[in-house]
Amino acid sequence: MNLLAVSVGNSTTRLGRFRGRELLRSQRLMNAQQAVLLQQARSMVEELTAEADGGPAAVVVASVNEPAARGLVDALGETPGAPIYRIGLDLAIPIETALAEGATPGQDRLLNALAAYENMKQACVVVDCGTAVTVDFVDGMGVFQGGAIAPGAGMQLAALHERTAALPSIVLGRPDAGPFGKNTAEAMLNGVYFGIRGLVRILVERYAEAYEGYPPVVATGGDAALIFDDDELIDRIVPDLTLWGIEAACRRALTDDEDRVEPGRGEDA
Repeated sequence: MNLLAVSVGNSTTRLGRFRGRELLRSQRLMNAQQAVLLQQARSMVEELTAEADGGPAAVVVASVNEPAARGLVDALGETPGAPIYRIGLDLAIPIETALAEGATPGQDRLLNALAAYENMKQACVVVDCGTAVTVDFVDGMGVFQGGAIAPGAGMQLAALHERTAALPSIVLGRPDAGPFGKNTAEAMLNGVYFGIRGLVRILVERYAEAYEGYPPVVATGGDAALIFDDDELIDRIVPDLTLWGIEAACRRALTDDEDRVEPGRGEDA
């Protein structure tokens, strides 16, 4: 199948062009730049249908931001050539969960877990560093066990500026001033940057203790490379992990009717 996978997040949208199980290219765009996002999405749909040459082609959208997703789907609906499917409405996420009754984890968390387990073939921790930081555990049978959610780096820095009288507005970067922040901005960066690394480390240790084994850790999200590039705790950084989860959900749906959901019915995914 020729596939355009679309993951609509809280702040950004990631687009990925697949031919079979090959990711040809991907792009991350800001949701606030709506015109640019729609133009690029339409362009990739046109490429998708042209390269399909009469073969099966589809656009599949996953989202944790329904208003942004709905606007994008409505706009793409005007571009002929490939049907558009929604994760959770038309396609299920084929992963078992061990959560409280009625729990509705975000589609990105489940898709990341699906892709990570399919790639690792063993228990693993999935860290997503974006608008929020999520640290989730998938056990050795591929069951999503849940995890933790915390504010992302940008949200923390914004809150420090907006909820205080004197702290400045700064952009996330890698602290390079040594262990001691020598001015306010350096101290803020140290707190947020190393705070997230420490949060992840403690949670991974808790998961390992509960599981009685130390699982590999996969990181994804827009800030993952900046925060974890030199962290020995992280085994792999996969920027497009959610897109690979969409691809896996589509591939399984082609061969297993149980992975399908009646269009428009929806599910807690």
